[in-house]
Amino acid sequence: MIDLAQLRREPDVVKAALARRGVSSALMDEIIALDVEHRRLLQEAERLRAEVKELSRQVGEARRAKDTATAETLTEQSREVGERERVANEAVEAVAATLRGELLLIPNLPSEDTPDGVDENDNIEVRRWWPGMDDGAAFPTFGDHQRLPHWDVAKELNILDLEAGAKLAGSMFPLYRGDGSRLLRALGAFALDQHRDAYEEIRPPSFALTETMMSTGHLPKSQDDMYAIERDDLWAIPTAEVPLTSMRRGDILDEAELPLRMTAQTACFRREAGSAGRDTRGLLRVHEFDKVELFAYCTPEQAPAAHADILARAENLLRLLGLPYRVLDLCAGDLGTSSARTVDLEVFSPGVDRWLEVSSVSWFRDFQARRANVRYRSENGTQFVHTVNGSALAWARIWAALVEINRQEDGSVAIPAVLQPYLGGQTHLRVPTS
Repeated sequence: MIDLAQLRREPDVVKAALARRGVSSALMDEIIALDVEHRRLLQEAERLRAEVKELSRQVGEARRAKDTATAETLTEQSREVGERERVANEAVEAVAATLRGELLLIPNLPSEDTPDGVDENDNIEVRRWWPGMDDGAAFPTFGDHQRLPHWDVAKELNILDLEAGAKLAGSMFPLYRGDGSRLLRALGAFALDQHRDAYEEIRPPSFALTETMMSTGHLPKSQDDMYAIERDDLWAIPTAEVPLTSMRRGDILDEAELPLRMTAQTACFRREAGSAGRDTRGLLRVHEFDKVELFAYCTPEQAPAAHADILARAENLLRLLGLPYRVLDLCAGDLGTSSARTVDLEVFSPGVDRWLEVSSVSWFRDFQARRANVRYRSENGTQFVHTVNGSALAWARIWAALVEINRQEDGSVAIPAVLQPYLGGQTHLRVPTS
């Protein structure tokens, strides 16, 4: 959550920053008023507590002096003040809960580098890459054989069975089969191997406690998009960012440990609430998908380099796979709740003739660390870490783009050279022969 001390110290600065994200000044004034009231009530409760303590001391003195009448009078006063203290404490707790509830819904302050804008239409394209670009080649043109949507390519090759997935779990739960399943597994193994030089591989649980989901900012803001197991107070994770952010929840790290880097491949679950039939064909928008995540705890000074490293790794994977992509700098109005800055990578998929988001690389400042209470100890004292994370990569749309771009005129799909060792040397996905 945002730094309440900063809001007290620089209310106009915070309000101006959040206005870039559409947060009204009036709402922030309400929060400021709640904070003032909370501190006033807290001071009153503390004053009453001190008064009860003093009256108790006086009762003790009166009893030691065998002044029963005074002791009884003071005891009655203590009971009355104690009741007022109880009421004051209840008021403190009520206002504190309201204040926290409001703060949990306030997004992070966008960084100064984040462009202004209202929604995805205002995002800025930074650059593009495609195979052969460095040698002067133009952006690729795609033949008719590459313009077939991946769901039709997959049907020909018998590598994706959307009907079976729907029968088992409902629509938008894909079922991969045969070489399609092997291709998905190869992508994950390939990416994890690329990151093992600097990132510790983690295999976290696929479910998380409410407190864990709160730490990243997915709750309460995005509750409608999460899968809940209410009986057990568990949620299916929407990304490995959730468990990785809470790996050191409540800990104080040594500055020498930072940056602390981790990677994980997990299944990710999203209800896609509000999609209302939009982009629901094939693998464009699904309820379950596999993704490799990169994550780092770091100091504020280390954060830019950590962000750049994750972005570079995600781009490198796309280049090794030979997929044309573009880099988007997200505007303030399109940032996720917890993000201060986000850069997206989108791959061009000729079969559906559109750009598909396959990675978001985000810097959260100390927004998530405040929720998770992850701090580090330096010569300047104890302070919250910064968190950075990004997808490298999300596989459903990568899988879709690969089978479209690499489709050959004979209907087979060429396997990128970097993936062939993970498929036993196989070079193509071919139409099954009877």
